[in-house]
Amino acid sequence: MREPRHVRLTEPLVRDGGQLRPASWDEALDRAAAGFRRHSGDAFGMFSCSKASNETNYIAQKFARAVLASNHVDSCNRT
Repeated sequence: MREPRHVRLTEPLVRDGGQLRPASWDEALDRAAAGFRRHSGDAFGMFSCSKASNETNYIAQKFARAVLASNHVDSCNRT
């Protein structure tokens, strides 16, 4: 059986015309932010884990509400 080949990315990649190309961090982050702005609200939800700390779960829900503009936040804490 062949071992899986792992490749470490050393720079961000962006897709142009279906092809990936190297980009600066500023360009990659700008594109990611534009995608979040285009698809915020009901398009996103956040699910967090009960094994995470209360602080981590708080930050996750704060990110979902403040940055993604989504009130769709859930966790498995009740199980």
